[in-house]
Amino acid sequence: MSNTLFDKIWDAHIVQKVEEGPTQLYIDRLYCHEVTSPQAFAGLRERGLKCFRPEKIYCMPDHNTPTHDQDKPIEDPVSRTQVDTLAKNAADFGLTHFGMMDKRNGIIHVVGPERGLTLPGMTIVCGDSHTSTHGAMGAVAFGIGTSEVEMVMASQCILQSRPKTMRITVDGKLGKGVTAKDVALYIMSKITTSGATGYFIEYAGEAIRNLTMEGRLTLCNLSIEMGARGGMVAPDETTFEYIKGREYAPKGEEWDKALAYWKTLKSDDDAVFDHEVRFDAADIQPMITYGTNPGMGIAVSDTIPTTEGMNEVEKGSFDKSLQYMGFSAGEKLLGKPVDYVFLGACTNGRIEDFRAFASIVKGRRKADNIIAWLVPGSWMVDAQIREEGLDKVLEEAGFEIRQPGCSACLAMNDDKIPAGKYSVSTSNRNFEGRQGPGARTLLASPLTAAAAAVTGVITDPRDLM
Repeated sequence: MSNTLFDKIWDAHIVQKVEEGPTQLYIDRLYCHEVTSPQAFAGLRERGLKCFRPEKIYCMPDHNTPTHDQDKPIEDPVSRTQVDTLAKNAADFGLTHFGMMDKRNGIIHVVGPERGLTLPGMTIVCGDSHTSTHGAMGAVAFGIGTSEVEMVMASQCILQSRPKTMRITVDGKLGKGVTAKDVALYIMSKITTSGATGYFIEYAGEAIRNLTMEGRLTLCNLSIEMGARGGMVAPDETTFEYIKGREYAPKGEEWDKALAYWKTLKSDDDAVFDHEVRFDAADIQPMITYGTNPGMGIAVSDTIPTTEGMNEVEKGSFDKSLQYMGFSAGEKLLGKPVDYVFLGACTNGRIEDFRAFASIVKGRRKADNIIAWLVPGSWMVDAQIREEGLDKVLEEAGFEIRQPGCSACLAMNDDKIPAGKYSVSTSNRNFEGRQGPGARTLLASPLTAAAAAVTGVITDPRDLM
């Protein structure tokens, strides 16, 4: 019988099937951060349980960490309590913990792949929706709730209903200035933020195969914003080259054995998916969002759509969104002034994103009206920035690099966009108040963010390339 990549990994991890119920699935890796784990640890204590396989669990704070003065006590009492509680829980239960200022610390979805903890063929969970990121490595990775975190800690298994499968194929080559972020925003603009609900996506096609590992991580990160349970890309030479030599990657004979298995991880030629969608890479341009969900996106040079063809419910939602954003149907975004630019998050906080940003700002200056927050996704990314001299390029252009963390992606720390201000952000969500109460977020790629940072207005990055 022919199988999809998803089927192969899922089936290899089935412990047992519940009659007319969920599947008991074995989990290879559990990632824990400070926000969704305290109640899970409390539940274990109440039941007198230990973690069943502590060596499979990795903990690190990221949501609440400040992006400055991390060597000092956290000022916000709530954030400090959450970060301290994770450290204590990890110590009490014998778990690996990368605390603040540890060179291995960073955003959990950046650290996992870059340390070689995330590997092809794995099942990976975390109490965080953007766990879908890890699927880029050829893994089945998805976010879970806090009660499920406790379940995995106690048993290294989880009860899950099997999702349907979807393949999204992007044919052809991407054009100038078009990144993985633009591909994701384009797909969402076409299938909407609910278009993949109930499915696990496999991304395929020439445009996907030609993405770097970091581009694939960005694309899979945004799968959840399409409503999907997760997203994945079949591992190939790009994947293997990325993993080789990393801290936790297999070595020696173990590497050879792992590689032989990883090379089997692809959908069979005649595998049948529950749903298929195709796009042409030539149709994708640099994108930007104009509304309050990630599916409300347009090419940066296009106009905001009108309500023509919408029903009354859709019109009401659309009008409310534009009212919040201070935009009008049918108008262009090009040339509109912005206030903040944020480069970072588990979506675009990797070294490649900083290279892209630096390529635009090199030889230019930050616009006077812009406050820019450039936040590496990890201390490893921070070190790479300095090794490559990107810090000098950015500093000469008037930018400052902050310390690693989730930062302004979700305003759970000090980095909040003030009410009414516009932020061109490389993060993943533009919901009302996501980056701070009343903040107005426009999602874009690092190239488009950089173009806004040096011009002070929404700009097509291709004009500066």
